[in-house]
Amino acid sequence: MMNQGRIFAVGIGPGGLDLLAPQARKILQRADVVVGYRPYLDLLGDLIIDKEVVSTGMRGEVARCQSAIAKARHGLVVAVVSSGDAGIYGMAGLLLELEENEEKPLTIEVVPGITAANAAAAALGAPLMNDFAVLSLSDWLTPLEEVKRRVKAVAKADLVCVLYNPQSRSRRDLLPEVINEFVSARGKSTVVGTVRNAGRKGEKCWLGTLAELPVEDVDMVTVVLIGNSRTAIINNRMVTRRGYRVTERKK
Repeated sequence: MMNQGRIFAVGIGPGGLDLLAPQARKILQRADVVVGYRPYLDLLGDLIIDKEVVSTGMRGEVARCQSAIAKARHGLVVAVVSSGDAGIYGMAGLLLELEENEEKPLTIEVVPGITAANAAAAALGAPLMNDFAVLSLSDWLTPLEEVKRRVKAVAKADLVCVLYNPQSRSRRDLLPEVINEFVSARGKSTVVGTVRNAGRKGEKCWLGTLAELPVEDVDMVTVVLIGNSRTAIINNRMVTRRGYRVTERKK
């Protein structure tokens, strides 16, 4: 009987190999097969040049994971990659779900990575110093009305909010509505920052207030960070005050 292989759900970070975690690098080097969305595989460059590579396009996640499972059942070590962290809007959950009813489920290990929220926050300063929420504005897997309910709840809770998938070419109405929700709950002067291509080549940051936010420049590779009532711009950096007693420097 053929020994079963193993599957690793690997978070590859935001894109640059310098932000790829050492454990993730080791797994990718060990793997027989690397499975993923083609643009994410391209980010790995020569690191997977000698590997069998399986790729699918957008919305091919189920087929991609099913292929990975089939290869692991044939005794191969398979790495299924996700950008950022595999357990945050990544493939880890889907892999585990697909094995839910198997009599002898495969061993699936989750290898963490730096997610877009971390990379964007670091680029802007220190906006995640206290409680925060992460929301995806994509309504592909989550009904639109549910997305809106979550936005309303977070806006009222005064949590710093990180928005993933904020706006696509076809989905242009939701982000302005979301910004209006936060303006209603927190005011136009609330600090907000955006990072396009966080942790990747061409990274671009913007920092200002909700009233100034250039909504038209936001796209699917942009992360939006909306501050809470304690978030400020300090020396052109976005900082959420945690509550430390900071005394003024004596002159």
